[in-house]
Amino acid sequence: MMQSPRNIACFGEVVMRVSVPHGELPLQSPRLEAHVGGAEANVAVALAALGRRSTMISAIPAGPIGDGVLGEMRRHGVDMQSVLRPAGRMGLYYHIPAGPMRPADVVYDRAGSAFAEVEAGDWDWGRLLSDADWLHVSGVTPALGPSSAAAALAAVTSARAAGIGVSFDGNWRGRLWERWQPDPAAILRPIIAQATMLFGNHRDAALLLGQEFSGDGEDRRRDAALALLQAFPALEYVASTARDIVSPDTHRLTARIDTRAEGGSSEPVLITPIVDRIGTGDAFAAGVLDGLWQGRGLADAATNGLALAALKHGLRGDFAPFSRAALMGTSAVARDVAR
Repeated sequence: MMQSPRNIACFGEVVMRVSVPHGELPLQSPRLEAHVGGAEANVAVALAALGRRSTMISAIPAGPIGDGVLGEMRRHGVDMQSVLRPAGRMGLYYHIPAGPMRPADVVYDRAGSAFAEVEAGDWDWGRLLSDADWLHVSGVTPALGPSSAAAALAAVTSARAAGIGVSFDGNWRGRLWERWQPDPAAILRPIIAQATMLFGNHRDAALLLGQEFSGDGEDRRRDAALALLQAFPALEYVASTARDIVSPDTHRLTARIDTRAEGGSSEPVLITPIVDRIGTGDAFAAGVLDGLWQGRGLADAATNGLALAALKHGLRGDFAPFSRAALMGTSAVARDVAR
């Protein structure tokens, strides 16, 4: 059983998302929508909304844009005292929503951001983790470049040495990796080797282990999880979701958590209509961690994660700032489906 932490530190880049309005192409009308986000920031906000203390470790540029981003994170209850404020620019990504016969698209503008430019040695992990009981990192951070990759490895290594639990979300971002690294697995394996919990599916297993796995059915998904648990001895949990796309705005999701001894899965949940899919994986990670920290069984913790992910599908923006009451209500519905 996971011990509930007093303070969860999340390390990664806080970004600005610039979205084209739904039903439009870029600059079809003279407006864009701005949201604050980022994989680790999304987890920090979701956990804070559930009443857990979360701290963001990041670098947000000095100046009015950075001040606004800092204020937005603080508004959601995230401790921002461990954020560096160097000169530079915000990392951006542009989101172009899907339409009939047209998939959603993302264009990154993150190269040379203030976070990406911080040298790996400038992060004082002894100080930054001194008040943390858990560290959450994702695969987006090492994908940004050599300095960020080295910083992610130093963070998880320092956490492990200090007896701090580590969760790592694969969050595959091929367009970021292809800019600089032809072999992402070589960067990711040493990081995951320090993790207590991995959020990753059969595709992550294939990337990391160099062999094919199928995500078709619970047994095969467990096979992939067991292969990851065998390859990385420090891992204790592997959590994953499976998504069946029924139509562009209707998806069916299931979730599971595996340990070496057992596995537990949720029942499928039909999610419709989908307002915004971005950030749903981060909501799932926050919900699973919250469930395990409550001492719930594997299936129940997976359902908790799935419930928070389902709520996020109906909310525009990257964050899932849902209260515990809202999560409990959705979890109850998901459990009723299981019956």
